[in-house]
Amino acid sequence: MKLILLFIIPIYVFAVASFITEDEYASSLYQNPRGIGCDKCHGENGKGLLVAKYESNGVQKEFRGPDITLLGFREFYEALDTRKNGMPRYFLTKDEIETLYNYLHKEKK
Repeated sequence: MKLILLFIIPIYVFAVASFITEDEYASSLYQNPRGIGCDKCHGENGKGLLVAKYESNGVQKEFRGPDITLLGFREFYEALDTRKNGMPRYFLTKDEIETLYNYLHKEKK
C-alpha cells in the first residue's frame, strides 16, 4: 500500500501544479483566443482601438473596436457568443469568457 502511495502522490502533485499564473493565462487568452487576439480591435486594455479607415461611396469611414470594459458580464458573454458587426465568433467556453471578463476588470476588484 505504501508503495502505491509513493507513486500516486507525486503524480497527483504534478497534475495539479500550474505552470502559468491565472493572470498569464488570461493575458494569453486575450491576446490570442482562437487565432486573432482581442487586443487587435479592443487594444491592450479593452478600451477600444481604431482598426481601419476606408472610403465607401465617396465617404470616409472608420471601423473601431469598441470599449469592452464598459460591458456587464451578460453583454460581454453575448458579444463573444454572437457574430456581428465584424466581431468573430470564438467558440469560447464559459470559463474562458469569465477569465477574459475578469482580466479586463481586474482593476475594479
